[in-house]
Amino acid sequence: MSTNRQIKDALFDQVARMAKAVASPKRLELIELLCQAPKSVETLAAEAGISVKLVSAHLKELRMARLVETERQGKHIIYRIASPEVPRFWILLRTLAEDRLFELQDAVRQLSASSNEWHGANREELLRKAREGEVVVIDVRPANEYEQAHLPFARSLPLAELRARLAELPKDKPIVAYCRGPYCLMSVDAVRLLQEQGFTALQLREGVNEWADLLF
Repeated sequence: MSTNRQIKDALFDQVARMAKAVASPKRLELIELLCQAPKSVETLAAEAGISVKLVSAHLKELRMARLVETERQGKHIIYRIASPEVPRFWILLRTLAEDRLFELQDAVRQLSASSNEWHGANREELLRKAREGEVVVIDVRPANEYEQAHLPFARSLPLAELRARLAELPKDKPIVAYCRGPYCLMSVDAVRLLQEQGFTALQLREGVNEWADLLF
């Protein structure tokens, strides 16, 4: 085997490490969760619906591919994304999958049909309406994720607190709820709750990472 062939094989082998690291639905979900904010293993296990042991195994693979990194905070090991390119990678991978996979397209259509989506002309229009008080944008993710990053003019109203804090919202303006992105269902649940209580409510399917080009 020639030296050039060995070098080329080694290059592709290293890139393949990245593909191998994300070749798991749960690892992709963990990446999406960590794109929101740094989290402990215990928090990730609870939010992903799997055991701490299994989360740790998945995180080990992601760390070996240098997609995530760690730091110790007291007794806890906190995981975070290793680069701003990781959220972009996740969005590009998801977008490609939605473009090429009919099964995924059908699942996304079913998800869209079950909610009332915001259909403004563009992102700038929503920001203008929020800035001028024509709509109220609420972030229904946990508060620590809101503190990490959020849409301009958005209020933090975590889904777990929403029912108890309905009095904070006006009934004479549309409420636009968002959460972690297109595959997150917290905003769907928030819109359903708000509509049951007589609010005009809409779901914004995109999350903070999808809006990153406007935020940072």
